Amino acid sequence: MTPTTLPHALLRRATDALGSSFYAYDLDGLAAHLGELQAGPARLWYAVKANPLSAVIQTLAEAGFGFDVASPGELDQVLAQGVCPSRILNTGPVKTPAMLRHFLERGVRIFVLESHRQLTDLATLCEQTGIQVEVLFRVQLSWPKQDDGKINVLGGSDATPFGLTPEQWDPECTTLPPSMTLLGVHCFQWGNILDADTLIAHWQAALPRLARLLDRWQLEAPVVDLGGGLGIPYHGESETLDWTRVVEALTTLKRQYRLGQCWLELGRYAVGPYGYYLSPVADIKENQGVRFAVIEGGSQHALRPALTGQPFPVAALDTTQGPMQPYQIRGALCTGLDNLGDVQLPAGLQPGHWLCFGQAGAYGFTESMPYFLCHTLPAEITLSNGEYQVLRPAKAAQHYLA
Repeated sequence: MTPTTLPHALLRRATDALGSSFYAYDLDGLAAHLGELQAGPARLWYAVKANPLSAVIQTLAEAGFGFDVASPGELDQVLAQGVCPSRILNTGPVKTPAMLRHFLERGVRIFVLESHRQLTDLATLCEQTGIQVEVLFRVQLSWPKQDDGKINVLGGSDATPFGLTPEQWDPECTTLPPSMTLLGVHCFQWGNILDADTLIAHWQAALPRLARLLDRWQLEAPVVDLGGGLGIPYHGESETLDWTRVVEALTTLKRQYRLGQCWLELGRYAVGPYGYYLSPVADIKENQGVRFAVIEGGSQHALRPALTGQPFPVAALDTTQGPMQPYQIRGALCTGLDNLGDVQLPAGLQPGHWLCFGQAGAYGFTESMPYFLCHTLPAEITLSNGEYQVLRPAKAAQHYLA
């Protein structure tokens, strides 16, 4: 990412007006991207955990996406944007009876079951209310252990609380009540994959085992939800996922295994490239041979770099003076963990200049820890038709401290 690729003038106007750290989302770019994705052969769902901002949800709804929601809060946010409950899929490893009732009372009728306990609890509620639902079994497959040095937030080849094995979902071990119709299975275990061949290889390895389970249930035209995991490049990565190859593979797999539908739950891949996080530089200093750019914000607004060790791509919004040189970007928290990465920035960078972090449309503010040290929450704005709109202004800690 370079300053020439940014909506520079519009962001500069926003920094002048807002004065403190904020997130910005390019709705025009997002809408164009979503239109291209809908040309594929899969039914597309948006994983709301990636970014639950109202304007983002509205843009996805207009593009025809369904919504993968994993909490009552996400559900209510999606419904508040006028989305019909028939376009909502309930996922997530925790579904208490109270949560399931919340979803049923609001009209949701499609559930991904992670365990026999969830099945039993949902069946009890359906019996009490007379409601009919459709379900998918979440399947966790065993894989050869992989140690490529990368952090995998979905567990990869490790055991996780997500789903059960095919053997545990076998008809001999699982009984569905009359109130439930089995649509198919849900299965994915890897995140942020940039190489289409790697993604497709995972699907090709999983489908034979999933197909055997579906055959045991004698489903005609079943659904296979292949989840998310489609990646976007961060700092130091140049590869981008080949969507054309993904579409070709889905078409082949659907025909080969006689599937009714393939589903994808896109989060990062749908919205990630269309968001920015901006924060002003508070200090420039050197310590033990390291040159630091200390920003007003940091991990309390954008935690992902500290979690993954992988920075967002970043550019200086104000200056390109002088040669590029290494900086370590640190934030306002009193902990060495508040590290947004080692990057190259202009030698002319000064306090008061703004840094703009790209690929921040997903897993940004709502993934972070905004209340630590009681700093000001960042604003969130949208960019569209050459203008910006403030959806949530920056808020000082006094609005939430008890």
